[in-house]
Amino acid sequence: MSLLFSPLKIGSLELKNRIMMSPMGTVSAGDDGKAADWHLLHYGARALGQVGLIMLEVTAVAEAGRGKGSLGLWSDEQIPALRRLVDALHAQGSKVGIQLWHAGRKSDFADKTVSASGLPHRGAPSRELSSGEIEGIVRDFGEAAARAARAGVDAIELHAAHGYLLNDFLSIHTNRREDRYGGSVEGRYRMLQETIDAVRSRWPGALFVRVSADEYGETGNRIGDTIEYAKRMKLQGVDLIDASSGGIHPEPPPSIHPGYQVPYADAIRREAGLPTAAVGLITTGPQAEKILRAGSADLIAIGRPLLRSPFWAREAAEQLGEHLEEPAPYAGFWFDRERRA
Repeated sequence: MSLLFSPLKIGSLELKNRIMMSPMGTVSAGDDGKAADWHLLHYGARALGQVGLIMLEVTAVAEAGRGKGSLGLWSDEQIPALRRLVDALHAQGSKVGIQLWHAGRKSDFADKTVSASGLPHRGAPSRELSSGEIEGIVRDFGEAAARAARAGVDAIELHAAHGYLLNDFLSIHTNRREDRYGGSVEGRYRMLQETIDAVRSRWPGALFVRVSADEYGETGNRIGDTIEYAKRMKLQGVDLIDASSGGIHPEPPPSIHPGYQVPYADAIRREAGLPTAAVGLITTGPQAEKILRAGSADLIAIGRPLLRSPFWAREAAEQLGEHLEEPAPYAGFWFDRERRA
């Protein structure tokens, strides 16, 4: 049996296969941040397609930290709509994660943009957070985690990548603070450390963190910095690192090619001793299988290929000589189509 379609356990999370739908913001929620029919159709199609773990898109922990059209978990009123979505995905056999997030200086609302050090983003100003405000946002993450638990999710991922607020504090490029939340590695890590603790106090299940393993540009975190952070996360009970890159600087990676971010997942897995998810231009079953066989990652995060084809998992299975059961209502039609092909 292929590794891609073998079961996997990460912490308390048990998956039927090693395919994760990568979190991709669809900006399709209303101003209330509630999951809508769009989300039910969008994610439901991927659950029908047999994705093992569907990681829901960026979900704001505070109304002031959202983007236009983003999901939210800053209010108890948002729980029922999310619960409806989670229950529907569970009914099709997928596990469900949610990516908790604060947009920071990348917020779409100019009067609400905050950051570690008051740096602008694309010319738009931001305001440096006070230590008291940081503590408030940390509490927001913990309370959002409690709401996610009430909605029935199976995993939580903290978005600490791509220049959003948690990454803004982690980055040597954007964190210019001189108080306890800046300066040293310990200082830059402190907000994420406190956030993990706040979430862990309300959430006993599987906990992932998405990182920008390399921030590119002239200054920024490199893989060695990220490995150091990952070692600290392991001690705090984080179960998996979702290894992405970039987002702090406007410059693109020096080279974009199939699997270009896989070496980051591999290095974190080997040096920090934590399971990892590999993401970035992974497009075929054999490519994903090779990554797993090499021991470079434990989970394969698929983004755009799943947008192009909700049944990407079935296509990957066919490439690997595996058989996936089709959804029961499709069974006869699917068999007829293949017999006549």
